[in-house]
Amino acid sequence: MKRTLVTAALISLPLTVALSAPAQAAPKPASAGGGACAQAGLDTLKSLDLLQAAAAKQVDYSTLADPVAGPIFTTLPTGSFLSLGQVVKLHTSSPGLFAWCS
Repeated sequence: MKRTLVTAALISLPLTVALSAPAQAAPKPASAGGGACAQAGLDTLKSLDLLQAAAAKQVDYSTLADPVAGPIFTTLPTGSFLSLGQVVKLHTSSPGLFAWCS
């Protein structure tokens, strides 16, 4: 039931692009997902001094997205301001998107 709610929440994200890892990106191990991956993402935002901006929905994640070089392995449109909750959920559902989850 919980997984269904998380899946439904992700499907309803107001994104206009599909957030999936490109074919050329190496798949990440299944163990890379979950809490450890989300914590690594928070630590990355902290190390870049972006955690407060991310919490305030002021980080344009398109500036960090590159399907080949990463660190977010996808393409996002300019103006991809996601809530911190949405970003954490993506770390648990799609860890292969993030370089720090390998």
